[in-house]
Amino acid sequence: MEKMLLLLLLSVTLATISQASFIASPKHTSRDWYETAIFYQIYPRSFKDSDGDGIGDIKGIISKLEHLKELGVGGTWLSPIFKSPMKDFGYDISDFYGIQEEYGTMEDAVLLFQKARELDIKIILDFVPNHSSDQCEWFLKSVANDSEYRDYYIWNKGIDDGSGVPKPPNNWNSVFYGHAWTWNEQRGEFYFHQFDKGQPDLNFRNPKVVEEMKNVLRFWLEKGASGFRVDAVNHLFEYEDLRDEPIDNPEDPLSYGYTHKYYTKDLDEVYDMIYQWREVLDEFQAENNGETRIMMSEAYANESFTMKYYESAEGRQGSHMPFNFVLINELNEWSSAADFKRVIDSRIDALPTGRMTNWVIGNHDQPRVGSRYGTEKIDSLLTLVMTLPGIAVTYNGEEIGMVDFRYGISFADTVDPQACNAYPEGPREGWEWASRDPVRTPFQWDASSNAGFCECGSNKTWLPVNTNYQTLNLDRQKSSEKSTFKFYKELSELRKDDTMIEGDYESFVVNEVLAYTRTAEGHDPRLVLINFGDKEEVVDVTKLTDIFGARLRVLVAGTQTIYNKGDYVNTNEVTLPKYNTIVVENSAVSATLSLSLAIIAVIRYIYV
Repeated sequence: MEKMLLLLLLSVTLATISQASFIASPKHTSRDWYETAIFYQIYPRSFKDSDGDGIGDIKGIISKLEHLKELGVGGTWLSPIFKSPMKDFGYDISDFYGIQEEYGTMEDAVLLFQKARELDIKIILDFVPNHSSDQCEWFLKSVANDSEYRDYYIWNKGIDDGSGVPKPPNNWNSVFYGHAWTWNEQRGEFYFHQFDKGQPDLNFRNPKVVEEMKNVLRFWLEKGASGFRVDAVNHLFEYEDLRDEPIDNPEDPLSYGYTHKYYTKDLDEVYDMIYQWREVLDEFQAENNGETRIMMSEAYANESFTMKYYESAEGRQGSHMPFNFVLINELNEWSSAADFKRVIDSRIDALPTGRMTNWVIGNHDQPRVGSRYGTEKIDSLLTLVMTLPGIAVTYNGEEIGMVDFRYGISFADTVDPQACNAYPEGPREGWEWASRDPVRTPFQWDASSNAGFCECGSNKTWLPVNTNYQTLNLDRQKSSEKSTFKFYKELSELRKDDTMIEGDYESFVVNEVLAYTRTAEGHDPRLVLINFGDKEEVVDVTKLTDIFGARLRVLVAGTQTIYNKGDYVNTNEVTLPKYNTIVVENSAVSATLSLSLAIIAVIRYIYV
């Protein structure tokens, strides 16, 4: 009788092993599309040129949509493609309803929406509400005191000190250096600009401006946009009484850091405007096919301010995705594993119930991650973005580890107004770090002329291609045994796992190793191990958690690791050389081996 029961147990065990080997985990369906997506920022001017003029364009983007599909991208946001004199390369818009000619036509834009949707990629447009170009028809009419547009912008007569030369009304400075007030002779008043003087601030205390910008949103939604990334949103409002801001750093009275930004940034009215725009998106969603149209909001703000973008205390809904810049603003190449744990945990803990954060390591305004943290830590930062709970954001070029062309662009060839305005009399030591041009150089597709960005002939690319393109390019990385691109793709595939979509997060630190688990009921747990230090570390995982067996299997291995995908390591002794990154799971082999040994013992008992 006992032997019969053991045989029955044996048959059930074997059946269980067979079923466990072939049953796929059910896919989670309650998350909205954007909450599990990889978003990919394209800087259109530098992505792909289709017509040989040295400037990237919409048709170039269309030609490379398959690249995004291969990366697993779900949403692509484009830096501005609207009509502009290009003083700030699209962030100075002269027509919010038109396409910049060097980028293409309205027909090209609509075709992009359509082609991307066929690949299940949604296009997010850059919405720049804080200001227009000084060549915008609205501003020209405001200068002329047109009754309809007179108060579309912020004007002031300034201070008369008896010298006969009007002075700016206060001590507010521009982000791009110098006074934030510029005198307009025709109107006889100063206009306010938080950024370049060619970017006058719109007056959001004027209901006509508010409605105008809502109409801009509606226009592009009708054309096929799936949402908007809202630029510099925390600059929308200023104190109406124009009071001086208190001095912060008196060393340079013309620098942006000269004053504390109490009266020109992060005002309560900003959040109300975000909630109003959300209502526009939700109305469009309800009236059309029901697909969520999203808002991504850019504000370099502290944690408490950032949380307000999600929703009001009364429950008014705001940004679906307030950008999370902690990996840019609060951490750097000298940060320890403990620093990473503290900053990451704090952001996750601060989230409103049920909301998702996002992880960003670069964009068109920031030094590239390999230049900021060091190329040896590219794997580490990509792993954080792709495996922490939340939404992943990639700036074009990060998937191949592009770095800044920091010292390859001369001051004479610099076109970024942020750098040019800061050094009006010529460059001084360190000027290169004021320029954003080095992070905007053309994408490096292959080792051909101009890195495959364009067939330009005698035309120059609008910014020079980084000279490392012959060794650092997508084509070469696709054919290499190990590369940043292949590592990125493995991380992208891992993100589809239910554990990574829904899993809880728990973090640990062992010397300079950051470790964290992703666990979900009914699914295999995952463990991420990142050595941020320059020395080898040996981690005993059993001292961190008891959820793993005796052996671990490598799921994803960084470009610098001693491991390959599929390797096995002992749970109580995981060796991580300096800057190594791996993602592991319980070893299926060890589990099967344990069962096999048990089965052998049963068989021996029965038949011996």
